[in-house]
Parts: sequence; structure tokens; C-alpha cells
Amino acid sequence: MNAPSTRQIGFAAMFAILTIGTTPALALEQGDWLVRLRGIGVFPTDDSGGIAPDLLNAKVEAQPAYVPELDFTYMATDNIGLELILATTHHDVDGEGAIAGLGQVADTWLLPPTLLVQWHFLPDSRFRPYVGAGINYTITYGEDATGSLEAALGGPTKVKLDNSFGWALQAGMDVGIDENWFVNVDVKYIDLDVDAEITTAGTKRTTEVEINPVIVGLGIGYRF
Repeated sequence: MNAPSTRQIGFAAMFAILTIGTTPALALEQGDWLVRLRGIGVFPTDDSGGIAPDLLNAKVEAQPAYVPELDFTYMATDNIGLELILATTHHDVDGEGAIAGLGQVADTWLLPPTLLVQWHFLPDSRFRPYVGAGINYTITYGEDATGSLEAALGGPTKVKLDNSFGWALQAGMDVGIDENWFVNVDVKYIDLDVDAEITTAGTKRTTEVEINPVIVGLGIGYRF
């Protein structure tokens, strides 16, 4: 018997890879629901402008947060998915510039429900990359000033952040384990800017805080 040639071995390997990668049982289909639970890191990429009217050389910057995230995707077609993302994050806010020496000056909670339209490139494959774009509405709550900020400004201080409306981008991949379970890796960018009011003894100071986070997630999902 003649030994198989290099070309024959190559064709056999390619056939095996394609067979594994396109297992029909793993394919996405119109009407499927996907539920994912991820652990995410939320990494702000920007800071505020100056604090008007008298602290123009001072800034504030939100710090990273690490939380679970839950999302639901409905496959409107074999390729198009609609995803709703739900999570809430707690962020310390540090002083920068002229108030950097104060360290943490406030903290806040953010609730940023996000709706994305996704394109799934290879719905019939075990490896299913996708991209998405959509809208975000961020609700802020639980804002508090720290003792260091109140001492610097001369008394009890109230911090108030407005809600934010912006756009979002996404890229990720689902990797099928079996017919229902899959592993997910996901990266998002959210356009997130909030107006801040800092009030001490009747004196109101304002600034715009640009958070604009990159969100990196890893988790597991289930298809219904």
C-alpha cells in the first residue's frame, strides 16, 4: 500500500476542520434565544474638563469596575441578532490635576442598559464571531462625596450626576461547546458622558465627566 501524499493529508485535515467547524447541531437559527452570563471589566478611557467656576485646573476621573453582566440575544434571522445588555457598576471617582492630592473625591453607581443590533458572520460554525452597534442609556444613582472633598471645599457636599444617552459598539465571539452551551468573549465601547454638579453650602460647581468605557467580558452562554 502506498503511503498517503502530503496533498492527501492536507485535504483530509482541511475536511476534518471544516466538518468540526460546521456541525449542524451547533448552528444558530432564526428564532433562537441566547442568554450569556459574563464577568466584565469596565475601563474608563477619559476624564472630566475643569470644574467651573473656580477650579478650572481640577478634574475628576472614574476608576475601573469589575462586575457580572447578563445579556439576552434574539436571533431575528440566522445572521442578525438583537441583544439587550444588563449590568450595574460601582465606580470610585478620583481627583486629578489641582485636586489630585485628595485621592478619591466621590463614588457613584451606573446602570447602563444597552441595545445592540448584531451581525453574526458564521452562524453555522462552532466559532461564531459577531459585531454589533446600538444605543445606550446610562442611569446614575448613589452618588456620594468623600470626606477629603468636603474638607477641601469647606463643608458637606452633594454630588449629582445627570443620566446619559449615547451610542455603543461591540465585537465578540461565541464558541460552541455542544448544541446548547457555548463560551463567549466580548469587547464593547460605550459613548458615556455625564454632567456633574458639586454643591457645597449653596455654591454650585459643574463639570462634564467623560467616561467612555471599554468593557471586556468573558463568560458562558446557553441557547434556547
